[in-house]
Amino acid sequence: MMLEPSIDKLQERIKSKYTLVTLSSRRARQLTLTKDLQVENPKSFKNVGMALEEIEAGKLHLAKD
Repeated sequence: MMLEPSIDKLQERIKSKYTLVTLSSRRARQLTLTKDLQVENPKSFKNVGMALEEIEAGKLHLAKD
């Protein structure tokens, strides 16, 4: 079974796996409450998968201080 998006593609956008997990889990919690999706026609039906698709599409970024 191939998971989409792949970890390699995601790490092109966010280098740290820890940061990737943290960002996607926070976004998944937001999606649970708001259902305000930033990508059209997501492949995943789970919130974490949709959050990862948003990262891959370049819709989510890390806030820089």
